[in-house]
Amino acid sequence: MDLDSALATFDKVAVNLDKLEKVWERAQHHFSYEARTGSAHEYTNLALNWEDLLPGLLPIEGWKITTGLPDVEEFRQVMIDAKEAGVFPRHAIAESVQPGEDLAKYRHLLDRARRRVIAARLTELTERITAAVAAVVEGLPAPEEWLEAHSPNRQRVDTPRNDEIQEHLAETERLLGQTVERTGRWSEMRRHLNFGQIGDWHDIAYYDWPSVLADIDAAKVGESDPIPVPDIDLGRIGQADLTGQATTALSWPVLTPEDFERLLFDILRDLEGYQNVEWLTQTNAPDRGRDLSLQRVTHDSAGTVRTERVIVQAKHYTSRSVSPREIHDSLTALPLWEPPRINLLIIATSGRFTSDAVALAEKHNEDGNRPYIELWPDSRLEMLLAQRPKLVITHRLR
Repeated sequence: MDLDSALATFDKVAVNLDKLEKVWERAQHHFSYEARTGSAHEYTNLALNWEDLLPGLLPIEGWKITTGLPDVEEFRQVMIDAKEAGVFPRHAIAESVQPGEDLAKYRHLLDRARRRVIAARLTELTERITAAVAAVVEGLPAPEEWLEAHSPNRQRVDTPRNDEIQEHLAETERLLGQTVERTGRWSEMRRHLNFGQIGDWHDIAYYDWPSVLADIDAAKVGESDPIPVPDIDLGRIGQADLTGQATTALSWPVLTPEDFERLLFDILRDLEGYQNVEWLTQTNAPDRGRDLSLQRVTHDSAGTVRTERVIVQAKHYTSRSVSPREIHDSLTALPLWEPPRINLLIIATSGRFTSDAVALAEKHNEDGNRPYIELWPDSRLEMLLAQRPKLVITHRLR
């Protein structure tokens, strides 16, 4: 079966599931514990509709809903008898809510199955859109230059990549279906693609696409999807003679610059004393990367609480080190984010810093200049991640 046929099948089953959920939404009100609700004729029709719709659900991993709706008259009689006997009708109540539980289980399995089908194609499409957006923006003036122009150019950018991105975005929406809630700027991105002016492309690159990409990433792997593990009894591992040693190196090349930024975001949110971590998406840095803004809270023994504003810049380098010029450029860009005042600049890299870059940062700090600079090379990130194996696995670093 090809991908298009598979999606059509998933869509049809999803429609049938929607119909069953609506039938149950009406039917469940007949199972009132206090008083008779709804007519017997209405419930009979709902039960028959339920039976008619069940064949529209295909098995998922060998399981599907096969039972009809409970007998409502029998349920009501059991409730009356239980009340007179002064007992709790646990079994009857369990049967009365079973259809809803079955529907929730089937919905979960359906979404998980679809995520597995679309994951590879979603990755391919997101990489193409990311590359296309970057190619268009690379040939445009930086946002600050464009805004400072006396008469900003409102002419549409003529590029075939616009149609390419719209096609990929439409296919992405088809792939996602109902697997994820759309919280990103989907409608804004479509509107900006339709206008296609310089300002629109800036919005796409720095606002729309990053937020849409977050929705797509959420659809690739659900929170309940397990990380693949070997088929082995963990208790027996400790009984064996193990060889070798534990590695500390991480596979930094598997990350894209956007992946590295997201990794830093996750690390900072997990660090004690760091709060209000958020993206900053209007930067004129040469790498067009997204800065992070947050607050670092410190407590002293006298009970005083001090809050510092922190800006973090990500430098995902696997084949070179961060140079003094890049540190200087980072300092130059900071006024874009003030006020409020920035107390600390963290420059984090998946590589290292040149000796001249380290010397520049140390002299800046020794001279009492602000903001204070902290350099986070790969060794520091590896130390932080050693305490957070969940992030290492989630970001495919080992």
